[in-house]
Amino acid sequence: MCLVFVCDEDERVIGRQVAPGACPFCGGMIQAMDVESKWRFCFLPLYFKTKRRFYCSVCSRRLVLQN
Repeated sequence: MCLVFVCDEDERVIGRQVAPGACPFCGGMIQAMDVESKWRFCFLPLYFKTKRRFYCSVCSRRLVLQN
């Protein structure tokens, strides 16, 4: 008998808005996307987190903030 445990991550875009600044690669506008991620183990939700990600609207690159 073989038991298979399913563990997956589901991401969903909650909202988008224009962020200030310009893309350092192409000079396009930057979009801020709020993404909700869920981790599930055998259909039981384990983890919920909302993240903000930044993308260029012209070249579609993901941008990372550096302090």
